[in-house]
Amino acid sequence: MNEDIAQIQKLTDIVIEYVVTYSFQIAGAIFLLIIGAWISGKVGKKVENIMRGRDIDITLSRFTGSIVKVMLMVMVAVIALGQLGISVTPLLAALGALGLGVGLAIQGMLSNYAAGFTIIITRPFVVGDTIRVQGVAGLVKEVHLGYTILVDEDDVKIQIPNRLVIGEILHNSSTNSLIELSIGVAYDSDTNQVTTLILDALSNLEGVEASHKPIVGIDNFGDSSINFGIRFWAPTTKHYELRFAANKLIHDAIVKANIAIPFPQREITMLNS
Repeated sequence: MNEDIAQIQKLTDIVIEYVVTYSFQIAGAIFLLIIGAWISGKVGKKVENIMRGRDIDITLSRFTGSIVKVMLMVMVAVIALGQLGISVTPLLAALGALGLGVGLAIQGMLSNYAAGFTIIITRPFVVGDTIRVQGVAGLVKEVHLGYTILVDEDDVKIQIPNRLVIGEILHNSSTNSLIELSIGVAYDSDTNQVTTLILDALSNLEGVEASHKPIVGIDNFGDSSINFGIRFWAPTTKHYELRFAANKLIHDAIVKANIAIPFPQREITMLNS
């Protein structure tokens, strides 16, 4: 019991002696950390605001501001430790070894961040664009360092890891997406009249992209009908709404003009034995 008390007393004396001897250094280090944290935050925010003021992507602006803040804080911490007489060389070596081990363990996550940084720098798409990648499509809602969030017409959020975006074939149609329709008419129909009817029907459809005129033409010749192909652009968020409305308008226009919409028929000839 007496030995334990003696050890505690000895330890207490060492701590008191250290505090008395290095009290000014400790106070200076704490003050330096507080001032450094305040300045780092201000500088990081200033960098972010400057980049956003020059219409640079908000994600890249925030990322750059955070990097500047962290780098300044690391420099302040190194200076503060030096004030206390602590060598940072062994600490940096240990952090480097730890970082290597952690990097190997989370290499998948790191690849997502690297891909996200590439997306932010090269900007193959931005928020509001319509993209198709890895078999999914939607409007870009958010771009993060680790993942990208798409949203479709049903307001379903689709989260894609960024490593699955970079290096893949990417379709970017800005804010619109292509709608493709088809309709078959009888072979004795006036094809010019059919084309005009379809174009007039689409002109009455609100929401069709005005900068890309609808395209209508003979797509192929079926067994019982001439098949017309229809292509037009519409906002991604109203893709199916406008698709269904266009089909209704085209059908009504064809029927009103008394143009036959044939269906497959088969003739059977009975032979007497």
